Amino acid sequence: MKNENKKGSAKMAEAKKPEFLALSQEDIDRIEKETPPDEQLYDLAELFKVFGDSTRIRILHALLEKEMCVGDLALLLGLTPTACSHQLRVLKNNKLVRFRRDGKIMFYSLADDHVRSILALGMEHILE
Repeated sequence: MKNENKKGSAKMAEAKKPEFLALSQEDIDRIEKETPPDEQLYDLAELFKVFGDSTRIRILHALLEKEMCVGDLALLLGLTPTACSHQLRVLKNNKLVRFRRDGKIMFYSLADDHVRSILALGMEHILE
């Protein structure tokens, strides 16, 4: 029954297609072709959610200057080491920071120049 409803809905949507005012069918076809798959758009939205937390932005901004360990980052940013570690884990899971171990101490740095570019472009945009 559900499949029948979907088919019926698709037919209705097809019949009630709106007319675009400024877009040609060529424009529509090109835009649809160039739009990334939903899974990629979802991943991009998830990435931007990570940037939606000011604590994580502060950590990334601090790491623009120099790699740091959790203790130094926590002290510099007024965080508890636990809170800092949690945020670093989120950043690491999203491939925005990387780490290296030196004995018992983990040092964090920006994952690559893309992160630096995203921060710079974001800052440029808000300062316009």
